[in-house]
Amino acid sequence: MLLMTTCCIKVLIMSINYIKCRNNMSPSWPLCCIHSLDAVSSLQAKAMMTRRVDLLEEIPRMPDFLVALRPHTVWVKTPVKLLCTVQGNPRPIVKWYKDGVPVDPLRIPGKYKIENKYGVHSLLICSCLMFYFLFPCGPVPHMTEIHASKLEVSLLDRFPVSFGVEGGSISLVCTMVVIPDLPNVPPLAQWYRDGKLLKPSKLVEMALGGGTARLTLSHLAKDDEGLYTLLIFTKDGTAEHSAYLFVSDAAPSTPGAPGAPMSVKAYDINSDYVLVAWKPPNTVNEAPIIGYFVDRCEAGSDTWVQCNDAPVKVCKYPVHGLSVGHSYHFRVRAVNSAGISNPSRKSDKVTALDEAESERLKVIKIEGKYDIVIKDDDLEGYVTIPGEPTDVHASEIFKSYVVLSWKPPSPRGRAPLWYVIEKVSGTGAWQRINTAVKLHSPRYPVFDLQDGQKYQFRVYSVNMYGSSEASVPSEPIQKVDEDGVPSAPGKVVATRNTKTSVFLQWDPPKHLKNLMGYYIDGRVVGSKDWFPCNHKPFKHSRFVVHGLIPGESYVFRVQAVNVFGLSEESQESSPIAVEPTLSGGVEYATPSDPFDITMLSCDGSSITLAWKSPKHCGGSKITAYYVDKHDADNLEWKEVNQAGLTERVCTVGDLTEGNFYWFQVQAANLAGVGLPSAPSESMKCEAWTMDEPGPAYDLSFSEVRSHSLIILWKAPVYTGASAVTGYFVDMAKKGSSDFVTLNQEAVSHCYLQVTGLEEGATYVFRVRAINANGVGKPSQRSEPVCAKALPGTQEIVAGVDEETGDVFLSLEACEICEMSKFVWSKNYKPIGDCPRLAVSVKGRTSRLTFTNPDKDDLGKYSVVVTDTDGVSASHTLTEDALNTMLELSYAIRHPIVPLKHGLSYEILEKGHVRFWLQAVKLSPSVSYRFVVNDKEVTSGEGHKISHDVATGIIQMTVDNFTRSDEGTYTCQINDGKAKTQSSLVLVGDDWFILIHLFPLFVLGPHFSEYLYFTVTEDCNVMLACKVANVKKETRFNWYREEEEIVLETPPNVMSGACALPIPLFSRKDQGVYKAVLSDDRGKDTSTPLSLTVCLFVCLCLSGSSASDLVLQCTPEGIRLQCYMNYYTEEMKTVWKHKESKIASSEKMRIGGTAEMAWMQICDPSDKEKGHYSIEISDGVKTYTRTFDLSGQGTQELLILIYFLTCTVWGEPTPEVTWFKNEQEVTSTEHTRVTFDGGKFASLVINKVTPEDSGKYSINVRNKYGGEFVEITVSVYKHGEQIPEPKLGQPKMATPAATPAATLRNSRGGQGLLQHLSCQWSEQGRYNRLFFCIGSSNPHLSAAGERTDTKADWRV
Repeated sequence: MLLMTTCCIKVLIMSINYIKCRNNMSPSWPLCCIHSLDAVSSLQAKAMMTRRVDLLEEIPRMPDFLVALRPHTVWVKTPVKLLCTVQGNPRPIVKWYKDGVPVDPLRIPGKYKIENKYGVHSLLICSCLMFYFLFPCGPVPHMTEIHASKLEVSLLDRFPVSFGVEGGSISLVCTMVVIPDLPNVPPLAQWYRDGKLLKPSKLVEMALGGGTARLTLSHLAKDDEGLYTLLIFTKDGTAEHSAYLFVSDAAPSTPGAPGAPMSVKAYDINSDYVLVAWKPPNTVNEAPIIGYFVDRCEAGSDTWVQCNDAPVKVCKYPVHGLSVGHSYHFRVRAVNSAGISNPSRKSDKVTALDEAESERLKVIKIEGKYDIVIKDDDLEGYVTIPGEPTDVHASEIFKSYVVLSWKPPSPRGRAPLWYVIEKVSGTGAWQRINTAVKLHSPRYPVFDLQDGQKYQFRVYSVNMYGSSEASVPSEPIQKVDEDGVPSAPGKVVATRNTKTSVFLQWDPPKHLKNLMGYYIDGRVVGSKDWFPCNHKPFKHSRFVVHGLIPGESYVFRVQAVNVFGLSEESQESSPIAVEPTLSGGVEYATPSDPFDITMLSCDGSSITLAWKSPKHCGGSKITAYYVDKHDADNLEWKEVNQAGLTERVCTVGDLTEGNFYWFQVQAANLAGVGLPSAPSESMKCEAWTMDEPGPAYDLSFSEVRSHSLIILWKAPVYTGASAVTGYFVDMAKKGSSDFVTLNQEAVSHCYLQVTGLEEGATYVFRVRAINANGVGKPSQRSEPVCAKALPGTQEIVAGVDEETGDVFLSLEACEICEMSKFVWSKNYKPIGDCPRLAVSVKGRTSRLTFTNPDKDDLGKYSVVVTDTDGVSASHTLTEDALNTMLELSYAIRHPIVPLKHGLSYEILEKGHVRFWLQAVKLSPSVSYRFVVNDKEVTSGEGHKISHDVATGIIQMTVDNFTRSDEGTYTCQINDGKAKTQSSLVLVGDDWFILIHLFPLFVLGPHFSEYLYFTVTEDCNVMLACKVANVKKETRFNWYREEEEIVLETPPNVMSGACALPIPLFSRKDQGVYKAVLSDDRGKDTSTPLSLTVCLFVCLCLSGSSASDLVLQCTPEGIRLQCYMNYYTEEMKTVWKHKESKIASSEKMRIGGTAEMAWMQICDPSDKEKGHYSIEISDGVKTYTRTFDLSGQGTQELLILIYFLTCTVWGEPTPEVTWFKNEQEVTSTEHTRVTFDGGKFASLVINKVTPEDSGKYSINVRNKYGGEFVEITVSVYKHGEQIPEPKLGQPKMATPAATPAATLRNSRGGQGLLQHLSCQWSEQGRYNRLFFCIGSSNPHLSAAGERTDTKADWRV
């Protein structure tokens, strides 16, 4: 009842306000809006008018000339072409008349040619004699307005299948012919991607005009991949063209990281919540994706904020916590074990608003002229507290999160609304889950649910006036395991499509599971690396893979995609070779028509013609050309040649001077004669008499690359009054007539390398010949050529065959067919049959081999692969490159066996002599022989010959070596094609040494290397020698001055080396050393070796290693120390004070240890101040080190620092506090308290004075207890009497004894620190430390175990 009353009041108020508005009054009505319907009526009227115009267009209209015939005046027997344009509905039938009689082209073949191209009607009269008229059916009305959709549009050059990379740009271009071509009336064109209409934006630019339709994608992403269609509305309906655009991944920031996700969109948009979804990238060779990060950015800002802390595994993520009314963009990054991908393209802008807000608006019409808009809230009455939400349920359930959804309350109350959510598990209590979030939208993601538990949720509506009752609890909700990826697709079938593409079909997966699409991968047969064929999920089960290498074989596999990722791979397809589909049509069996017939010369009775070969050979080699002609009087074609022509040049004779002639050419192959070419332009048989040369012809291109190409041509047939001396080449961009001459000086050869081209641009060329009389007429324009290399283009490789040593040039073609041939040229002249060169072909590779290369073979070599899209390459063979390859060729043809060691000899036991050498590598089939004094020696009596393939050693052992064996020894080796030999000459001195050493080897042990010594940096001497022909029983003895040296460990003679170490060598170690080797076979004594020089070497090493003097405080005073590697009293050292030599005394003590020399200054005073130095002499050089004990620095040095240090243990780490005279000590400039690593506690006293005397203590505590230790520190002035402490004495005189401190441990034991004191001279002359420790527990020591705290004092 209240609601109805409120509604009546509202309607009455609205009526009153409406009347006030009509009377130009200004009421205040904030909840209502008045809209005029005048604009609507106007739009409806315009729509009806447009519909009327469309109806008028469908009304039949009589024919009308848009462009009428115009008069022509021509010479008799010359051709003329009449043109006109006609319109009408239905399309008029056009008939041509001559003198009122219809023109019949079949009645006189070749006389007339009637065409209708793009709505333009033409009549070509090959020999004009009379007047002609055109009569369209019906009378001629006035001209009418032309609409864009009524234009004749024909597409010409169409955009091909294209390939791009993320972050790059690309343009899709179509050229067209528009009739009539009116600049103010362009055709209507629309662009589509995968069937969806594209609209201009920052990323999509569209242009139409000048006969070109262009679509430019300025910043590519994988979202742009798809099938692009250009749709143009024409008079006959529509003209369209479609081609696929592939967009591959950009290089990742981290190697091995995955590609970027794509198609990021926001769904279910609310006031503070959106659901972001995307498509996963393809992973071919990368590691699997483990999750995704979602980022957001406010519109107008460049700051991206990551939304999720941990990667989410599904391709959906609920983003909450957005600001109401703010606009956002979203992007996604994929994560795998190698790293994070590049970010995806950002999503379209979305605004965080409540979509249900518009549904609560009501429109009330008044008198059919005004609309009054009100909200449902205005019809609720004056309800302040909102009702409860309804229909609480889970709209998204995944393993990682659950999204709760509900319907807003009704009534909503009269204040802003928010929600509170509670959950319960089982019979537990309800818990609020959005305590820190003020939720404004009826969506909320929950992330922290436990696995295996069921939850119920309920929602409250809250506003400023209060809270509603709880909603009805939801049904039990439980996180579920992910539904998973689809099953693998079925059988994949590949069929031939074109020479660069393959058509694939496969069976869909048995379990689709919300399939997004498919990813297709391919690989070359024989390779292990897969490559992606598409980069955006493709929705259908058939696909055309583009960009393949012609003639190569591939296999393919397919994966299905959904929000959970990629399925398992399907089975691989059968291998398929990339070749065009087979066709049985006759038009593909015979060649296509030749084109561009050109006149090269005319002498008044004959014309020389040239033409270009057909673009399609028909599957077999073109074997002949046939030329036909007719003149103006006889329009019937007549054969010029009965026998087929093999060249594309023909001289047609028996012509009448002054007559006009037309020519056509047909090509023939094994399948027959192809279609005739289009008739040539009319050619007048008139003798050429100009002095300049005629045109060059047969322009072709080779080695087309992104920025360069080679243009080739043939010399003109007509040379003019003098010989042709050169050529100029002109270039212009396609569609332009502004030619630019490329070469300032004429080139003498018939080719030119053109550089500096713009990648992707299309050019045309022409050539002009020059002689002494001037520049001749230009050639015909070449075919347009695009400056872009073919995919997979390879260059010529120069090399040497590893087996034969042949020098060769090789090219692997990126494209080939059954009819292709490799045509090699030198300096762009075909090689043909040449005995110096041999051409071979294997698969897609051709090799040009030099039979006997020398300087005559230098030059530029090129190769062209016929019946392809221009596969070609070149290589310049230089003299340096040829010499390098000749050296390698000689090494291959005359190989040698590399040796590690040449032929050597070795004397064995029992007087045997071993000759041996070692090769780097030997094969099992190696053969060899030994030659002694030009006579081969075989294995037999007295000689043993053998080899080891594993080690590469070949050896010969001679049992009875005599004087007759003097001479030359040679070993010759043959291993396959490789050979080598090594010789050893044993004559003269070499033979004398061998003969004199031989008895030693026969009789017994001997020294192979006599005594030698080495000295280390530490002044240790090592005496060593090497022995041979020893056995276990062989004895080894060392002697010094004929006195045997007995070692604890006898030398090991079986090791082949013996050593005697002499550590810290000194004068007492000098003398003459020798070694004796003996056993039952004999005895050998080494050459005596004197080690006198070793002492000098040690002194040099020791003196050079001396360090700088350092000061060390001792109980007696101070000490100056000099460290060195080795010191002995035998060294000559001199200490000096103020340049005066110091002798050792009670005051100044001089001494040293093995590692340093020192001087002790006892009870130092001011007299000892000054400059000190030490001089160390090794007999040759003196080393000096100094130290300064004078000036202020000395006082600072003598005023030292006092440390109290305690090592503390405890678990947990104890707290440490220091006290002096029961007052806590803190860190100041004079005292510093430290506690390092929870273990070392220290109290540092700077510049100690007598005032620092006192009772010091330390307290350490943790939760298990504490320790308290005290010590007494006494500082005395210089000259004061210092009392002597006594062990066990309970008291001390001056100062009084300190009470004993007790150390306790957890085991009940205790240690007694009876007294610890420090005596210190204020003047720094001396210091003494007295302490006494006793223990009543044998288990307690400085290293005893403690479980709570422990103190270990160190000063």
